[in-house]
Amino acid sequence: MSPHRLVPSRHRRFARAMRADPTEAERRFWHLVRAGRLGGLKFRRQLPMLGFIADFVCAEARLVVELDGWQHGGTPEGAAKDARRDVAFAEAGYLILRFDNEAVLADIDAVAGRVLAVARERVGRGAEA
Repeated sequence: MSPHRLVPSRHRRFARAMRADPTEAERRFWHLVRAGRLGGLKFRRQLPMLGFIADFVCAEARLVVELDGWQHGGTPEGAAKDARRDVAFAEAGYLILRFDNEAVLADIDAVAGRVLAVARERVGRGAEA
């Protein structure tokens, strides 16, 4: 069975729309990590998984990078959905790193350094969390 069959079509459509209209922080982070530019690690963006959409995923390191803007945590419902997503990802063995959009825009090198350090640590020990 194709992995796409496991993802509801509405999630695929929403992820595609999010990839087409990224925030400035997402655009800059993607430029930094795409095509193995960050330590040779492969990242995917706006990836539907486990009933949610992850901003950036490095499967090799079992790492999810979330860039949070106004849409995250701005309401109790949004914060609760983020918490459910974090639990689902963690139960699947993924570590979630969160950065505010402002942090990415102000010092992308620091964000990249943190992501690379954590990813290398996780790859080095088999991404066991």
